[in-house]
Amino acid sequence: MAARAKPVRASRYTEPSFVFEWERSTTMFANLRDLFNSLTAGPSSAAAAKGPDHALQLAAAVLLVEVMRSDEDYSPAERTAVVQALRNKFPLGDDELARLMDLADATSRDAPDLYSFTSRLNKGFSAEQKLRMVEYLWQVAYADGTLSHHENHLMRKLGDLLYIPRGDFIAAKQRGRAAAGAVEPDAPAE
Repeated sequence: MAARAKPVRASRYTEPSFVFEWERSTTMFANLRDLFNSLTAGPSSAAAAKGPDHALQLAAAVLLVEVMRSDEDYSPAERTAVVQALRNKFPLGDDELARLMDLADATSRDAPDLYSFTSRLNKGFSAEQKLRMVEYLWQVAYADGTLSHHENHLMRKLGDLLYIPRGDFIAAKQRGRAAAGAVEPDAPAE
């Protein structure tokens, strides 16, 4: 006599709703993994795969946003200085610039440290380009007309992480202050 086949019992793992939820969560985790890898990986990251400049642009934008957000409140002048620095540094269209600013703001809020961004700049920029970047950072710091203690501390940290010699760092600070139109603290106000 032939054996009877057991009836197949549906389980929660074979129901369409579970399969759909599993596929959706797998896709979400893959997207998060790709984002994490693009932020922490080296030149072979997803951002670098899109073009070598994408990772550098994001790193530079994040540092500019960090300086903008370093004091308790940031002014529209600081945001304008960030946009102008990115426009001067990279050949971006308005829509690309807006997307880069949004991504930099989100990345800045989630970043645990600055090293991953400064190391990208150290690998991708020459000494002159890094010095020019520090000048842009100073322009953002001075954009509201004052330099807070938090901004000054962050700038010193960034100067060290970017391996900028002290004399060049001070010269970039003076050029950034002049470009931002800020008055020197020792100079009498007119």
